[in-house]
Amino acid sequence: ILPSAITGAYEVVAEPYIDHSRLFITPPQMGDEVFPYRMKVRPVAVFAEPLEFKPLIPDLTFITNKTMWSGHLRIAMREIPEEDYQLILKRAGVEA
Repeated sequence: ILPSAITGAYEVVAEPYIDHSRLFITPPQMGDEVFPYRMKVRPVAVFAEPLEFKPLIPDLTFITNKTMWSGHLRIAMREIPEEDYQLILKRAGVEA
């Protein structure tokens, strides 16, 4: 199992939409899920190396429960505060 990581920053360029077409084969434990909630994005920065997520948790303001942090990410789309976005870019070695 790979560690949780962030691989880049992306900007949403259109309103979210629903599309039930299959993008990839889902793992057997997920049933017939197609992940229909989608958005168009453009890359702002693709990190040279994945940025491990767990070391960021103490400093991210949108993660209010530092013990059960994964619950803050288990939604289709998550907006994060500007300060968290800037922190992620800084830790990835990317200038905003």
